[in-house]
Amino acid sequence: MSVAQTLYELVAIESVSSWSNAGIISYLRKRCEAQGFTVQEFEHVDANEEIKINLIAQSSAPQTAGRASFELALVGHTDTVPYDPGLTDALRLTEQAGKLFGRGACDTKAFIAATLTAIEQVDMARLKKPLALIFTSDEEIGCLGAKRLAAAQPFAARYAIVGEPTSLQPMRAGKGYSLAEITVHGREAHSAYPHLGASAIMRAARLITAIQEIAAGISDDRHDAFDPPCTTLNIGLIKGGTPKNVVAGRCRFTLEWRTIPGQPSEHVLDLVKSAADKIRQSDPDFSCDFDAGRFDDSFETRPDSELVQFLEQSSGKSSGTVAFGTEAPSMIALGAEAVVFGPGDIRVAHRTGEFVPASELAKCVEILRQSIERFCT
Repeated sequence: MSVAQTLYELVAIESVSSWSNAGIISYLRKRCEAQGFTVQEFEHVDANEEIKINLIAQSSAPQTAGRASFELALVGHTDTVPYDPGLTDALRLTEQAGKLFGRGACDTKAFIAATLTAIEQVDMARLKKPLALIFTSDEEIGCLGAKRLAAAQPFAARYAIVGEPTSLQPMRAGKGYSLAEITVHGREAHSAYPHLGASAIMRAARLITAIQEIAAGISDDRHDAFDPPCTTLNIGLIKGGTPKNVVAGRCRFTLEWRTIPGQPSEHVLDLVKSAADKIRQSDPDFSCDFDAGRFDDSFETRPDSELVQFLEQSSGKSSGTVAFGTEAPSMIALGAEAVVFGPGDIRVAHRTGEFVPASELAKCVEILRQSIERFCT
């Protein structure tokens, strides 16, 4: 089966993160078993009572300390972001001017299609070192499937290629991603008598001003391989107050930050908490709560890694870095030297009109085939 036909079949399978990924896992299982892989599924039920599955397909693998050990893992996430219900062609792959359009075509069903096609081009009998295909759930809502694997430690891997749209540039490092909901408390009062209350919105403004100062202060801690080269902060959501004529009793905002390698994920939040303590010195009644819902680590694989150098040579591109979250840290937690790599451009992912260039898709097949032969034969 051609790689384009495989991508057509993958795009046609509904796999938005809010629903079960059992359908696409069933498809992947059949394709892997047809090539002689042994398949293991790790299933759980999410908070919405949807079945979510991580799939591990292995050529063969020795057992070390009760778990499989792989030389190379190819990792792709099965879920996609939602799409406009009015987009009738979202689940039908179409081609125009050398571009293949469809939900997930870029992120990351193209990489999965290339993986399935690559293993069909490899003589599995020649594999002398174990190969694994890892297909995960819920990457788009926090890399949750990969994190479950990292926590369970069902296998170890020496090298991992993590599928993401990088325009076939190997990415050897990535920023972390963290998120906190911050709720600032005040005291309601009639707005004609503001001195009888305390505005949570105005208190939040003081804390947000301090966060701006924190962002400026940590900009000197640089990692010049990234653009921008420092940890970045963003307040993307804010909500406070009730009617316009009531002093606001509560204000809630969302803070996210993306850490450079070498900086602890908790560092920014620790600085924000210290800023809140400083505000409290002049406003003893100042009160706020911190709900840190996510701490995703950054990652960095050394430039002289055999995998980095191989992918640089086979792609013809120098390795780079990414600022978006990936499953690479979870693979590193499983022992791997990880590189993020795949066809398509992240700047067209997640949008209506998402596409992958057909030429990149075909080249990805060749590079993954070469990777399997280089590391596993």
